[in-house]
Amino acid sequence: MAKPSEHLIQLCQAAVKAERQATSQPYSKEGWAPWLDAAKAFQRAVTAEAGNGDRYALEQAAKKAVLHPEPDES
Repeated sequence: MAKPSEHLIQLCQAAVKAERQATSQPYSKEGWAPWLDAAKAFQRAVTAEAGNGDRYALEQAAKKAVLHPEPDES
């Protein structure tokens, strides 16, 4: 499985946070703009980081790390 960078995970976290904020209130162009911007930044970073590799696998790995983190084994 692809291993996303910490930067990519941070961008994914920002997009998820912005989505939750945007969808917690009635739709407005201004209210959704931060989410759309964060999502675009994440997608650009996925494309850049994947290079000629498997872009889909990298995106899914980042989303899994953010949305379904593995429990700490400490």
